Parts: sequence; C-alpha cells; structure tokens
Amino acid sequence: MKEDIEIPVVEGVYIAIIKEWDEEFLAKNWNSYIINDRDTAIEMVLVVTKGYDKDRKTSLLRHGIGTVEAKSSAKIEMIQEALLGMNNEFAVTFFVDNKLYDKKYLFRKHTINEKAFQDLPVMNQRGVLIK
Repeated sequence: MKEDIEIPVVEGVYIAIIKEWDEEFLAKNWNSYIINDRDTAIEMVLVVTKGYDKDRKTSLLRHGIGTVEAKSSAKIEMIQEALLGMNNEFAVTFFVDNKLYDKKYLFRKHTINEKAFQDLPVMNQRGVLIK
C-alpha cells in the first residue's frame, strides 16, 4: 500500500550556479554544480536539466555524474546567458545506502544573478544556491 512506501527526504544536497572564469573560452561563464554537504558519499548521481518559460522550452539534458564524495561538489553544465531569463529546473536522483533519493530544484527566471550570490557550502566560492 501507499503508506508502506518510504520516500526519503533529501538533505545536504544542493544545486549552485557560479559565474567563473573559463580558460577554454577565455570568458566568465555561468556553471552549475551539485554540492554534497553530507557526511557520506552520494552514488549513481543523475541530473536532468531543462529551461522553460511560458513561450519556450529547452531540450532535456541528462548528466550522469557518478559518485560525489562527502563534503565535495561536481560540475553539471555551463548555462548560457540567454537561459537566465527562463526557469531552470534540475531533477536530481542518487543512491545512499541502497535507498533512492529524488528532488527537483528550481531557479525561477531572473533569480540567477550576482545580486543573489551567497557563500556556498563546501566550495570556497560565492554563487546562487538552491537547497
């Protein structure tokens, strides 16, 4: 029955967007990261991203991240400047102790900007954070 299904709550896993220098493109770009602020590793991490607003939507992008060690982070993707005016959704799935965890993180349109920067857990940087 439904009451027998345990749906674990995701805690200590965040998505951050950082504006940082990119040596390959020789410019400052927006990059997204998954942050694991837990005391244990998260395994088989899969992140599905999409952008949308009322008139447009982007393609779904799937990222197999693998394992993100405890108190660390991993880069997901670069976000083009044009997408900052759209809602950006990150659906994150991972395993811990053979339990499946799943959570959606949503950056609403125009919330990714330098005015929204804050200190990020685990990373010694500032950026926009969704818990």
